[in-house]
Amino acid sequence: MDTAKITVYSTDACPYCIRAKQLLDARGYAYEEINLARDPDGRAELVAKTGMMTFPQVLVGEELIGGFTETVQADRSGRLAQLLQAAA
Repeated sequence: MDTAKITVYSTDACPYCIRAKQLLDARGYAYEEINLARDPDGRAELVAKTGMMTFPQVLVGEELIGGFTETVQADRSGRLAQLLQAAA
């Protein structure tokens, strides 16, 4: 549905990662998942891009949205849709 690139850094058995992906799925937003449990280089990439070591971390293009709570807030405020529209 969207053409903007969403990246979700996540790991297995992380309830907030699952919920963040469910939110994006519910909105019909395609995303690339970088599973840090299976991609050790992804951890270094996450720190380099965001300065964060916690997950999930959601980015639209190069813009950091944040973790699950911040993604929900961005969705509710309309910021997430605006970023996706601007990046499209």
